Amino acid sequence: MESRIRIVVAKPGLDGHDRGVKVVARALRDAGMEVVYTGLHQTPEQIVRTAIQEDAAAIGLSILSGAHMTLFAKVMDLLREQDATDIVVFGGGIIPEEDIPELRAMGVKGIFTPGATTDEIVEWVKTTIPTAV
Repeated sequence: MESRIRIVVAKPGLDGHDRGVKVVARALRDAGMEVVYTGLHQTPEQIVRTAIQEDAAAIGLSILSGAHMTLFAKVMDLLREQDATDIVVFGGGIIPEEDIPELRAMGVKGIFTPGATTDEIVEWVKTTIPTAV
């Protein structure tokens, strides 16, 4: 039996808009991945804990609040502290182009800005995230 990619999808911070993240979660699920959606208002600590407990291969963050630099950095720091840097982090939302190089330097592997299609995201995940063995 082929292993499926397991992804924790989360909405960190105080942003209360989750329609987009639910669309992405559904697209990933429809593409055969296991998706754990943690819901709104998650702390970076809750997200990392869930990803480790669920043995996730990736964390997908959706941030519309403008706090992406702080929240992505905290998730990346916590993954390092937990010796869990094998978990791939990607995300999307309202992220200015000028912030993308710094996010990549932090270790965020994929960044999807407004206009990215679910097909693009699914294809990126399939080609980037390793399946469990």
